[in-house]
Amino acid sequence: VNGLQARTFGVWTLLSSVIRCLCAIDIRNRTLYYITLFTFFLALVHFLSEVFIYHTAALTIGVMAPLMVASFSILGMLIGLQYLEVEALSQKKKKN
Repeated sequence: VNGLQARTFGVWTLLSSVIRCLCAIDIRNRTLYYITLFTFFLALVHFLSEVFIYHTAALTIGVMAPLMVASFSILGMLIGLQYLEVEALSQKKKKN
């Protein structure tokens, strides 16, 4: 890894964390929720491709940790997405 690759990965990680923090603050913002969910999918695909396609990383704890965080976060957000849709429907009924 050269310096440019390290900085690019660092900026990507920082951007993802800012998006995730903003979603935590405004969890009912559907657009932000979907963007946050996409960041976890992107991280999962990135780490899986590094291990299984490019063979540039081994399945060590340093790679397993982000894989587990991304997987559990995707699962939790998909479950939470159902509640956001139910809440949106109930708010529409209240307005009518």
